Amino acid sequence: MTDWKNPPRLFIPGPVKVDDDVLQQLSLPTLGHRLPEYSDLHGETVDMLKKIFFTEQNIFLSTSSASGIWEAAIRNCVDFDETVLCTMCGAFSDKWSSVVKSCGRKVEELKVDWGRAITPELIDAKLATGKYAAITMVYNETSTGLANPVYEISKMMKEKHPDVMVFVDSVSAMVGLPLHFDELGWDITFASVQKAFAIPPGMAVALVSDRALAKSEKVPYRGYYFDFQAFAKTAAKNQTPTTPSIPHIMAINYQCKKLVKEGMENVWNRHKKMAKYVRAWAKENFDLFCEDRYASDTLTTIKNTKGISVADTIKAIKEKHNTVFGNGYGKLKEDTFRIAHMGDIKMDDLKELLGWIDEELK
Repeated sequence: MTDWKNPPRLFIPGPVKVDDDVLQQLSLPTLGHRLPEYSDLHGETVDMLKKIFFTEQNIFLSTSSASGIWEAAIRNCVDFDETVLCTMCGAFSDKWSSVVKSCGRKVEELKVDWGRAITPELIDAKLATGKYAAITMVYNETSTGLANPVYEISKMMKEKHPDVMVFVDSVSAMVGLPLHFDELGWDITFASVQKAFAIPPGMAVALVSDRALAKSEKVPYRGYYFDFQAFAKTAAKNQTPTTPSIPHIMAINYQCKKLVKEGMENVWNRHKKMAKYVRAWAKENFDLFCEDRYASDTLTTIKNTKGISVADTIKAIKEKHNTVFGNGYGKLKEDTFRIAHMGDIKMDDLKELLGWIDEELK
């Protein structure tokens, strides 16, 4: 039986380890979500998020997983006679294509093998046909540990295809990897808070461009829960359209204060140092699943070149040290394993975990 007072320490790609001081924010007295006290909390939180992600545009706080914003982006910003180009390089970018189809929109797929990156050249060749109203991308593919070259892609898009709307899943990238929203020229990006925000699951942060908001006003059948027009109307009053998870917003507010104080360049460098350490260990003992130049700074997907039993190794470390790391995702279950190094995970934590894995390998 699980000991809820002593849960396993998490190095899976999400939810990640949450520190006690963050958990305490979730147990603060609640607020009425239409009262001035909540509006103050909401407004302060959004203002900090704008600094963290370098934007003057819209930030919506959604009581949902990030998967809800997959649907929101499509239902708000793609009309029924328009076609979306879905770029696919792993499990989660693949899933977004299925979401577009489930919303009744037309889809074409640009697919590469898992572990390969989506490049500006690949996208340019497809968009040159002029067939697409929007494109979906994943910044950091959580299944393969690959970070797509989104800054290079965005530069190309702004120069050659400025009219195509850009929707980017930043679920395991946001906070841990650079994200200058206005400079990138994206229309929608989003993340769940259980990744690099290092908060328990239950909330998503969505960045929405003014262009996307204007487009949504013209698109019919946007639905109710994720209607960007409703979000914008209530955001003007520092509120949400439906009852939010106020404890989560208290935790986001708390984490944002720490991020602003640390400075985002320092936050990204901290993640980069941890990633380099894990990658060096991976290459010494196994290999990386994706190309080194595209390897993520928030999690590492390690190729099981030694043919160990990933499941047995995870089980042993959980039993001996009450700590878990991630197996491979989907079809990569025993072919890879994944170690998160994001949020409030520290270098000493990683050294301890990798030392335990070394003991099991012997």
